[in-house]
Amino acid sequence: MNVISFVMVGTNDLKKASAFYAKVLATINLKLFTESEKYHSFSHEDEPDRKIFYITNPNDGKPATIGNGTMIALETNTKEKVDEFYKTALANGAKDEGPPGVRSDGNYYAYIRDLDGNKLTVRTILK
Repeated sequence: MNVISFVMVGTNDLKKASAFYAKVLATINLKLFTESEKYHSFSHEDEPDRKIFYITNPNDGKPATIGNGTMIALETNTKEKVDEFYKTALANGAKDEGPPGVRSDGNYYAYIRDLDGNKLTVRTILK
């Protein structure tokens, strides 16, 4: 059983963030499935009813801010998908937080910050 139901990141520009994530998350087979005025959600193409990644304007009406020490980790099944995620993110305005490569645990990761400064990593397990 997966104990994490979904993740959500705040944005200050839902339309712009949605366009960014539609391109970037497609590299790891996540597709935009729900668009509302308050949030957009993404699902794996094989499980469209299971929303696992949301972007939203904050409910309190205040600007979205990043969490210090907060990071969202996503997983895919090949190094090539990690590379594609990273390249696509940077090409669409993300900031580099660590290029693709093997890290201390022996797995392959890449790190970026999205358009609002949220930190994400994508990895594949090599062992």
